[in-house]
Amino acid sequence: MTSLPGCLSSRFRIPVLCLAITTPAHAGGAQCLGDLNGDRVVSGADLGLLVGEWGQSGGSTGADIDGNGVVGGADLGALLGAWGACEVTVPGWATAVEIDPDPSVVTNSSLRASIRASGLAWRVVDTETQIEMLLVPPGTFRMGCIMGSTQFPCYSYELPPHEVTLTEPFYLGRYEVTQAQWAARTGSNPSWYDFASSQVPLAQVPSRPVEEVSWVMVQDFLLAAGMRLPTEAEWEFACRAGTETPYYSNSTSEGSLSALAWYSLNSVSQTRPVGGKAANALGFHDMLGNVWEWVGDWYSAGFYEISPPIDPLGPLTGSARGLRGGSWLNSAGLTRASNRFSDTPTAVNRTIGFRVARDP
Repeated sequence: MTSLPGCLSSRFRIPVLCLAITTPAHAGGAQCLGDLNGDRVVSGADLGLLVGEWGQSGGSTGADIDGNGVVGGADLGALLGAWGACEVTVPGWATAVEIDPDPSVVTNSSLRASIRASGLAWRVVDTETQIEMLLVPPGTFRMGCIMGSTQFPCYSYELPPHEVTLTEPFYLGRYEVTQAQWAARTGSNPSWYDFASSQVPLAQVPSRPVEEVSWVMVQDFLLAAGMRLPTEAEWEFACRAGTETPYYSNSTSEGSLSALAWYSLNSVSQTRPVGGKAANALGFHDMLGNVWEWVGDWYSAGFYEISPPIDPLGPLTGSARGLRGGSWLNSAGLTRASNRFSDTPTAVNRTIGFRVARDP
């Protein structure tokens, strides 16, 4: 892309400084040569597809690799020459930690396949900030309160559940931004919970999530680092990680929440170091509980009635920004994947932090 001195953020509709980062127009999105089934590996499966269309014009699977109109020997030679794993793209701002998704971390097999198909490295660190990030692939899911119960009824602002398609991959912080990460970038720490306790020893205090940061304060942190906040739809897709239940453990009862989140019944009224609870099926920790997480969208209680089905960005204007995930203060009924909250962009609260996102 071309770097400009200033531009308008397409996701948040606010002026931003365009950083001098060059990425491919469709980073990792296209199939590599010979990869006919899109699994990022040229193998016997692709060979079978090519042979099945031998002599045909064009070929529905892209088997006419050389584009001469007929599937034949030249295409076979090209496929065999590309045999093996496809090249994976590592964004220019990142350092790769793991190229392929670890099945013990990304436990949802469909999401693993989608990550591989994106052609992007799965686990990276932002080189400048050293914030660890995981790839979230494109996908379609049902957003909103899908499963209510007597214990956890659906609220009107979570309804109706509606299908949403995210068309582009993005990177998301594996953990909430910590006090140490905030201080390293800004030289200060606004957090209320900047002290040790009987539950959190002094050495672990820097790993507590930063809080008492407003949406406006967060923008300064993000823009300086070339990052952004996830949209509300991106956040929920990443949080659910293929599930439709109140919690990302596929559970409909509070019994599972203690293993996933710091909330009112187990937090002892304070934040805890990030990563202390079980991850979801995409590998993200603390998306439920610990601190509420700012998202990029303006908030509207009735937006789901009119939300676009593809890459929704939230309302054009508003007086409050969205918050997701619940916090150490909230009950199990509020600490759910579909629950929504909001506050003014200048509000600071000891229950509110954030998680970074970044485009490839």
